[in-house]
Amino acid sequence: QVQLVESGGGLVQAGDSLRLSCAASGRTFGTMGWFRQAPGKEREFVAAITWSGGSTSYADSVKGRFTISRDNAKNTVYLQMNSLKPEDTAVYYCAASRLVIITPRYDYWGQGTQVTVSS
Repeated sequence: QVQLVESGGGLVQAGDSLRLSCAASGRTFGTMGWFRQAPGKEREFVAAITWSGGSTSYADSVKGRFTISRDNAKNTVYLQMNSLKPEDTAVYYCAASRLVIITPRYDYWGQGTQVTVSS
C-alpha cells in the first residue's frame, strides 16, 4: 500500500523557519514534489526533486527561501522553508511520481500538513 505521510507543519511567525518531511512507503518513487493550497485558492506547485536529487525545480515565489531535498535510503523528502511569510500559509502536500524527471504528473498524494505564518 502506497503511503505518503507529511509532518513538520505548525504555527510560526514571519521570518521563522520550518522543515517539512514526507515519509514514503509502499514502492520506490521517482520525482517527488511539494504543493500547497491556501484557503480559497487552487493548489499550486512549490518544489520538486528528481530521484537522483540532481535536478530540482521551484516556484518563483519560494526561490531562494525554500530548499527541497531527499534521502532515498529513508524514502523521505524534505522541504526546508526559511524566511517564511504570511502568504506562505497553506496546507502543504507531498506528491510522488513514477517518473524520474521533473514532471507535472504526480501519481500519489499525501494528506497534507498545515503551515500557518503569522505577521
